[in-house]
Amino acid sequence: MTALLEVRDLHTHFIAYDLDNNLRTARALNGVSFSLQPGRILGLVGETGAGKSLTALSLLGLLKPPARVVAGQALFEGRDLLALPAEELNALRGARIGLVVQSPKSSLDPLARIGQQLVRLQRAHRQLSEAEAETRAVEALVSVGIPDPKRRLRAWPHELSGGMAQRVLIAMALVNEPSLLIADEPTTGLDVTVQAQILDLLRALALSRGIGAVIITHDLGVVAHYCDEAAVMFAGQVVESGPVAPLFARPAHPYTQALIASTPERLELRAVRPQGSPPNLYALPTGCLYRDRCPVAQPACLVEPPDVVLADGHVARCHFARDAA
Repeated sequence: MTALLEVRDLHTHFIAYDLDNNLRTARALNGVSFSLQPGRILGLVGETGAGKSLTALSLLGLLKPPARVVAGQALFEGRDLLALPAEELNALRGARIGLVVQSPKSSLDPLARIGQQLVRLQRAHRQLSEAEAETRAVEALVSVGIPDPKRRLRAWPHELSGGMAQRVLIAMALVNEPSLLIADEPTTGLDVTVQAQILDLLRALALSRGIGAVIITHDLGVVAHYCDEAAVMFAGQVVESGPVAPLFARPAHPYTQALIASTPERLELRAVRPQGSPPNLYALPTGCLYRDRCPVAQPACLVEPPDVVLADGHVARCHFARDAA
């Protein structure tokens, strides 16, 4: 099956002058690669600063200076998102690609009613009358489980609870029937019960509509329960990826092993946990980027960057991945 989204060797840098007027470069993404099939859900997971959200912003052309994509491809439905003119990319966002961002309350326009925002989004991408767009807006709110949708269309964002606002954002992301949905920490700030409801809803909608979805999260439990594939990020690289079941059962990269060992249900095992800090993006080390935190690093790790190798049903960027799995 042809991939819906295929990201190849994506590099994003922050290039700016420091206080001493020296030009410096922070290599924030360092060869990110992954693919997503239609109807599948990919979990992009890793600690804070790994580059998860930056990857999404890079793909969608939403970077702000001094960040810039310096290399790579992002093939979506056969077109390279990174090479598209701004007008064509704008036409895809909100239409063929839906985005659910963090902090639902602050992501909605406080000066427009919910119905106005849904109608405006549709008419920006489709030839619809206001009445047609409003009818579709009601249907979108029904699809995400919002009761009394006609009344909610007249509501202001500040009148919604966090869970309700997140459902509205999902409705906005799906109202134009995209083929790709990117959800960046979609349950941030929500209580546990509402988190589960939102994630159940996202999975049900993605599967029922055949949408390919990327869920960006730091929560391994979310990936284990709601995703088909996983891509583990560290220091701007995907260090391990593949189907969720073999990746969680037999993690091959020491970083993935440490992440899994650090989940609450594993704390009593006193297993190896991530130690230290991410590398300095202004002066990345040679060899493996995880070498200074890796408990099993060997001399080869200090010199040679590891290749991506097959390890028991998935792939990992580690010299010793096959042995570890």
